[in-house]
Amino acid sequence: MRAMLLTRAGAPLQATDLPIPEPGPGQLLLRVRACGICRTDLHIVDGELPGLSAPRIPGHEIVAEVVAAGPGVKMPKAARLGVPWLGWTCGECEHCRAGRENLCDAARFTGWQLDGGYAEYVVADQRYCMPIPDRYSDTEAAPLLCAGLIGHRALKAAGEAQRLGLYGFGAAAHIVAQLAHKEGREVYAFVRRGDEPAAEFARQLGCAWAGPSDGPAPVPLDAAIIFAPVGALVPAALAAVRKGGRVVCAGIHMSDIPAFPYALLWGERSVCSVANLTRRDGLEFMELAGRSPLDTSVEVMPLASANEALGRLRRGAVRGALVLVP
Repeated sequence: MRAMLLTRAGAPLQATDLPIPEPGPGQLLLRVRACGICRTDLHIVDGELPGLSAPRIPGHEIVAEVVAAGPGVKMPKAARLGVPWLGWTCGECEHCRAGRENLCDAARFTGWQLDGGYAEYVVADQRYCMPIPDRYSDTEAAPLLCAGLIGHRALKAAGEAQRLGLYGFGAAAHIVAQLAHKEGREVYAFVRRGDEPAAEFARQLGCAWAGPSDGPAPVPLDAAIIFAPVGALVPAALAAVRKGGRVVCAGIHMSDIPAFPYALLWGERSVCSVANLTRRDGLEFMELAGRSPLDTSVEVMPLASANEALGRLRRGAVRGALVLVP
């Protein structure tokens, strides 16, 4: 099979021919139809996340067709499944037993400790594969597998905020903005200064306002979600939320948060992080996405162009999401 292989952190992906993997106990073999590109892929490739066991095939927004099942696994009824970031948990630790498997210390993640979807085939634990609503094509569905899932969990963490700020208007934010707008919330998009295309895109998706992330909010916010991996946005978002407001950090990696005066936190403001996701999150979100149509703005690129796609994401030259197809 063709695959784009990461041989070491910081190196370009290498186009490689590999044997088609064999599904083991509890696993499915899937033929990849599409794989979205996530900023976490970029953090892995650039060496910003520790724990990489190279060589590794990146990619965790996988839409795939079931080909074969490993020992002890029945072929699922659904021919098309999604493979997300969370790929395996122990099921025995206190976090798993409490329904918080996203915090499992032994968890393994697709495209980081497990081979992912920048390839023609992938094996995945059947327990962590999820159905995809029929209304979405393969490429439209790919961003739902992480940008949508983590955005859904982050939106829940923001509570009942009526005025919601989104810092960083990329793949996740463009889905969350639609979810929040459908719920009747006011959404305020914060983009890189001078990035008028991103601001205009946010307005087209129903945002009440779009402006620079290094400037003040036009109104006091009830909550803010930070998708951009920029620690300096935490005090900026705290300054933008009202007393009792919450700032949700939704990325798996962020640069260091600079020191800030206690006055920004005072007034019962709070900061929390969103770590990964659970299978329950996935099922909830896919059911929601099936009921309520979401416009996943995607640009399709061939698998062989994975390095070019990652470069564009690194430069911020992406509107919505990029999706690779074999």
